[in-house]
Amino acid sequence: MFTMAVKQVSDTKSWETDVMRSSMPVFVDFWAEWCGPCRMVSPVVEELSEEYDGKVDFVKVNVDHANELASKYNVFSIPTLAIFSKGQIIAQQVGAASKESYKNMIERALEKV
Repeated sequence: MFTMAVKQVSDTKSWETDVMRSSMPVFVDFWAEWCGPCRMVSPVVEELSEEYDGKVDFVKVNVDHANELASKYNVFSIPTLAIFSKGQIIAQQVGAASKESYKNMIERALEKV
């Protein structure tokens, strides 16, 4: 099975294309390499990207490489996970959580779109 996997976004141009103009809701993982909880969340985000393939796009933003995006969306703690729809945040969670917790967040967000 071919999977979309998780796209890396590191500049405003790809952010504009992959998140703001996406026709699907976009699950965004704001993270950094030095962040332990971010490394714990990463495999869960990969699994979710496969489960929601075709329903939700998944994007990772390394805050060290894209700090202008992090500050634009007031990301002060990582991991911060947000779901964007039509360029707006419709769900957000700060800190590492269970896969179940993220699935609930995605399901509630999908009901809104």
